[in-house]
Amino acid sequence: MTTLPKRLAGAPGGSRGKWFVLVAWLILVVALGPLAGKLGEVEETGPNAFLPRGAESARVNTELEKFRTDTLMPAVVVYTGEGAAAKAAADRPRFAPYVAEGEQLPPAVRSEDGAALMAVVPLSYEDEITDTVDRLRDIAGANAPPGVEAEVGGPAASLTDSVAVFDTLDATLMIATGLVVAVLLLITYRSPLLWLFPLLSVGFAAVLTQVGTYLLAKYGHLPVDPQSAGILMVLVFGVGTDYALLLIARYREELHRLEDRHEAMRTALRRSGPAILASAGTVAIGLTCLAFADINSSRSMGMVGAVGVVCAFLAMVTVLPALLVIAGRWVFWPFVPRFGTPVRKEATVWSRIGALVARRPRWSWLMSVGVTGVLALSAVGIDMGLRQSEMFQEKPESVVAQELISAHYPSGASDPAKVVTRADRAADVESAVRDVEGVARVEDGDRTPDGSLATLSVVLTDTPDSAAAKETVDRLRDAVRTVDGADALVGGATAQTLDTQRAADRDLRTVIPVVLVVVLVVLILLLRALVAPLLLLATVVVSYFAALGASNLLFEHVFGFAGVDWSIPLMGFVFLVALGIDYNIFLMHRVREEALRTGHRRGVLEGLTSTGGVITSAGVVLAATFAVFAALPLVTMAQMGVIVGIGVLLDTFLVRTVLVPALALDLGRRFWWPGRLFARGAHDGPAGPSERPAGERSPEHV
Repeated sequence: MTTLPKRLAGAPGGSRGKWFVLVAWLILVVALGPLAGKLGEVEETGPNAFLPRGAESARVNTELEKFRTDTLMPAVVVYTGEGAAAKAAADRPRFAPYVAEGEQLPPAVRSEDGAALMAVVPLSYEDEITDTVDRLRDIAGANAPPGVEAEVGGPAASLTDSVAVFDTLDATLMIATGLVVAVLLLITYRSPLLWLFPLLSVGFAAVLTQVGTYLLAKYGHLPVDPQSAGILMVLVFGVGTDYALLLIARYREELHRLEDRHEAMRTALRRSGPAILASAGTVAIGLTCLAFADINSSRSMGMVGAVGVVCAFLAMVTVLPALLVIAGRWVFWPFVPRFGTPVRKEATVWSRIGALVARRPRWSWLMSVGVTGVLALSAVGIDMGLRQSEMFQEKPESVVAQELISAHYPSGASDPAKVVTRADRAADVESAVRDVEGVARVEDGDRTPDGSLATLSVVLTDTPDSAAAKETVDRLRDAVRTVDGADALVGGATAQTLDTQRAADRDLRTVIPVVLVVVLVVLILLLRALVAPLLLLATVVVSYFAALGASNLLFEHVFGFAGVDWSIPLMGFVFLVALGIDYNIFLMHRVREEALRTGHRRGVLEGLTSTGGVITSAGVVLAATFAVFAALPLVTMAQMGVIVGIGVLLDTFLVRTVLVPALALDLGRRFWWPGRLFARGAHDGPAGPSERPAGERSPEHV
């Protein structure tokens, strides 16, 4: 490390540098803090925010912008029960003031079975549509005769229910995550004061993350949607706290060895910094690989998440060290680390685990593989895909309304497929569409002001997000392509679901190989070997499949979910590989240093013993922060939280504690092939002077 990087790395621990760092952060937060509150202004909530780029359904949404009626979004009111007709008639004049300008309120349509009436209220998308839907629901719910039910659904109501979830998402996640992290830090440190410092530092990181995300979205075209913005804060809290735990643990060890707390912090930063940097870099690069995904929401989550990880890293290696050094040793009270006292007890739970693994390493790793393999088997035959009615843990009113529509009308009546075609071929396209199996009826739409394009509304016989409806969309697309010169496109809710499903399959085949290659390269550069990185990467992949299988058991038998969302396999893989490899990095970075000093076998055991407590605490904190998602109303985010939480716990307690050390012990020096440790430094006895790292005088801990 050159002189300048050394000085920069040690600045937060310097007697004057600590004040400079703290003042710089305070100025940064005060000056840029107001921009953090503007993140919502740049969030993409349009119809294409969660669709694959270039998908036909997304192109239809773009074409619909050319029509005046593109600003329309219908709300559908469904009445059931005796007296429904009288209630619908009474509500009609009350709905009229909310109808979009230039539109008519059509009469309510009775179902063929006579058990329901459906009123379609055309609303303007440019107005405060969520407020309008709330008023319609107040009207529909007021003065209803006994036995009459009125539910408001349709696209406008679905949007309103989704917005209601995301409106409270950020605040709910911030509060819940903050409480979880605070409690776990209190338990970890058993100090009434120390837990405040990581939490305060994460707060600095959160502000910087929101500011950076806002600026990149506004001026750098960074895609941001409400879902990625919500996950962003959880990710910052999780990884930020992890890095804080690792740094504080190393700082505490150095306080036992060094009398000057400034020197102790500089040493802690110098020795733990490379591992933390490698970890943050791996997570950020892994998430950035989602830029290769077709689905816009996946790309958004990856890019935004990478920004959060970088900001968390910067805060944890600058403002946290400065705060700790300013506070002094007393911040660890009542367990203050005294100069000259032992760093830890002679025998710990982690040294005992290491001894057990060392006795039968092959049996240990075979047992670990067997456990993960059994869990992975539960992922076989997993039900993929969720309908709109299955996207919420508790059914919102729009879902209830859709179920009533499906029971009494052609299921696609509330949300027909949209066909955009050249106006001069509209009649031929309509004729082709009418003959398609699965089409209930075809309704003429509008033309663009210049008369070049026309739309058709195609009501499907099946529920919009059912498998049968998706097959109908495929047949529709085949049919309209047979009309020469029509340039017809088929979109709508069913087409969007179909395009998203297929894009998710493509993204799995594209992104996963890229992530694996990138992470492998980082591990090779860090460990300077080939066998160890390949095995470490394999253990994380095995852990992912085990987490997927275990999560599927919970989804089916505990949460009662109907299936797994299409986005979960890819998002879960990227998050678990990126985050799970963290703990392998922390462990093996220490193992490599100890192996150079004392030999391979002792290095593995010392690495496990020294990092066991802090990595376990970090894993529990990270898993708990993601577990917060399980309580959210959106099934997709709940599933994401469960799979990442379980995967991190598997990595923490099984993969990093048993599987990796057992493999390293069983393979011996071959574990480091073809690097320096394999060639001359991986023997089982103490290393000679020529085999120790230059300038090494004491054990180096992560």
